[in-house]
Amino acid sequence: MATRDHLIGLLLGAEEDWPQAFEQILRFVGPLDVDGTTHQIASERLTIEPFDLTDPVRTGLVIDRLAHWYFHPREWLKKASLVDGTYLLNSPFTFQSYEKHAAYCAMLRLGLKVPKTILVPYKNPVDNHRWTYTSARYNRPFDLDLLAAELGYPLYMKPFDGGGWRGVSRIEGPDDLHRAYDESGEMLMHLQATVDYEHFARALSIGPETMVMDFRPEQPMHHRYAVSHDFLSPSAGHQAAAISRIVNAFFGWEFNSAEMLVAGDEVYPIDYANACPDVSVTSLHYYFPWAITALVRWSAYCLVSGRPSNVDLETGRYFEIADSDRSYDEKLDAYLALADARFETERYAEWCDTHLGHLPELVAQWVAGADFDRLLVETVRATYPVQEHEQFLAHFRGLIGLWVSDQG
Repeated sequence: MATRDHLIGLLLGAEEDWPQAFEQILRFVGPLDVDGTTHQIASERLTIEPFDLTDPVRTGLVIDRLAHWYFHPREWLKKASLVDGTYLLNSPFTFQSYEKHAAYCAMLRLGLKVPKTILVPYKNPVDNHRWTYTSARYNRPFDLDLLAAELGYPLYMKPFDGGGWRGVSRIEGPDDLHRAYDESGEMLMHLQATVDYEHFARALSIGPETMVMDFRPEQPMHHRYAVSHDFLSPSAGHQAAAISRIVNAFFGWEFNSAEMLVAGDEVYPIDYANACPDVSVTSLHYYFPWAITALVRWSAYCLVSGRPSNVDLETGRYFEIADSDRSYDEKLDAYLALADARFETERYAEWCDTHLGHLPELVAQWVAGADFDRLLVETVRATYPVQEHEQFLAHFRGLIGLWVSDQG
């Protein structure tokens, strides 16, 4: 029987918890016999160094957690994709769309229920010698209070490019409005209408897999993800999962999280472009084993099945649906069909059943054991003050234990 070796590259920053978990779960995959070939998959943590544009790339797939802010590895990823055909999670060619503004515009074009949003000019001059002349000649004066009144209070002011809740303000009235705008400085800001919502849903999508979670943004990070099953109606749950995958398929992203406000059966996407979605054990806790296992499954599937790297977004097919006379639900289902085709959802599910059916039990045993507990202890000690270690260890052990129990 022929053999083939595959290598996954991890392009990392300061994270340590999920990479350790990924490496361990990948070891559980073992040799896979597929269509007469034995496939072996390994991973390595990539280093940053000078590279010749013709240097061969050993890694068949790269999971990137760094290039959204670090340009050198970003350009290496582009080279790896264009010259060597390396499969990327995620593609750096659409990083501009990770700025929330482009994502809002695209989803508005598809008819999704994005709250009314207005982009306002910089409060302070940008650091460019041409600013004074350009602004004096072409920047038109505007009435900030009038724009806010058009949206209605309360509203939100937030940077057009997002980023870890940086610069986000809830605006209750004119005083808040002017204070937040004055403090925005050189950040380019959106004003966005709020929605009277019942649930704040956060969906993490990895390839065709999606987990919709009950998210509480007002809580500290270790309490934000509530372990709450069926917290949405069937219709809202379907929409939330569909929107997350549709966004990813539209932009060519395969590892991304989406945030939505939900009122009854109405789903309003408000943030769905995250170059580095949160997968820390100290925030995801209960959902952490699923997330890392899904990341291993999708990586293995892409490599072993020979899924080609595809940077052609084919957005015109989505716009044809958007411009049709179908209802909102019919359009959403049609978009989802395009997304499922891009992610090979049916084939992927069958492939995982056939070749990775052993993985869930091995992951559950590992998460219940001493090795995972050591990872958890290391992460808590690195994250929280000494006097809070025992408190948080008990908190996360309880949630992880609940996940293990729910696996049966």
